[in-house]
Amino acid sequence: MHPSTLRALKRAAELTRQNRLTEAVLIAEPIILAADSYEGDEILRWLADHAADFTGQTKKEID
Repeated sequence: MHPSTLRALKRAAELTRQNRLTEAVLIAEPIILAADSYEGDEILRWLADHAADFTGQTKKEID
């Protein structure tokens, strides 16, 4: 995954935890839509592995 993509996803997670969902989507959506199939797969894996980053919950609370 490109470093800029990872930064955008992390920033989107931070904004989501702050209840700033609109801003989070504005940052993450263009990155996700522009990704090729390889990077898109990496993004999906990252999102699945880091769901707690967006909710502020611990991994145990999610499982």
